[in-house]
Amino acid sequence: MTHPASALTIESVSVRRGAASVLSSVSTNAHYGELIGLIGPNGAGKTTLLRAAMGLQSMESGQIRLGGKDLADWGARALGRHLAYVPQSGGEAWPIRVDRFVALGRLPHLEPWRNPRPTDAQAVDAAMKAADVTEFANRPVTALSGGERARVHLARALAVEAPILFADEPIAGLDPYHQLHVMEILRRQAVEDQRCVVVVLHDLTLAHRFCDRLVLLKDGRIYADGPPDTVLTPQALKDAYSVVPAGPVDLADIVLPWSRMMPSDG
Repeated sequence: MTHPASALTIESVSVRRGAASVLSSVSTNAHYGELIGLIGPNGAGKTTLLRAAMGLQSMESGQIRLGGKDLADWGARALGRHLAYVPQSGGEAWPIRVDRFVALGRLPHLEPWRNPRPTDAQAVDAAMKAADVTEFANRPVTALSGGERARVHLARALAVEAPILFADEPIAGLDPYHQLHVMEILRRQAVEDQRCVVVVLHDLTLAHRFCDRLVLLKDGRIYADGPPDTVLTPQALKDAYSVVPAGPVDLADIVLPWSRMMPSDG
């Protein structure tokens, strides 16, 4: 998959809600082949920034470009093919079957009043296998646990086969095995498929391990932007999260699962 170098450019974006400033002059960029972790404490503006980058959040000022093209110049269907989104998993009330829910990711590719093509079915099957939800194919989404729904949302986004993928806390509510599995999927999307992947994370150890770059937001501003080792410093943890690390601070010594055991591993 070949793309121009710049996937996402955010310039001086500010967002207000009433009298409150949510984002203030935020500027950053992302490239194809890069996995970026968007981190920061609750209320820092991470989800708002993703929504602004998708055109779902009005801005007070600033500019956003996707693939070098102003966000306002993208048509809805073209944008739907270019950018996929994994939302924070919510309480879906529609008892749609899982395979049909995942197939919704192919809608931007379908011509009006046309049936899905074999390539659409192949994309859905591949996405369900990648997200490990094939066993749920015939079950209603409403019958799944929160963690299972989160993986179904990921499958729907993967089915789009978009060059840019945003994911808002995709590992929230997942057990350690599937947390690692999801991060491995996102990493492959960036490295092997050369997609631009931006993911909101609260798990700093997994952010450090899997992401090429971290963007740390604090109070609606960028506190730090760079490789994980330069962002996740003791001072940054203190300033952004009001926590002080004790003992080894290289993050590799924090005890968390490091690899998944496959069924054959016993």
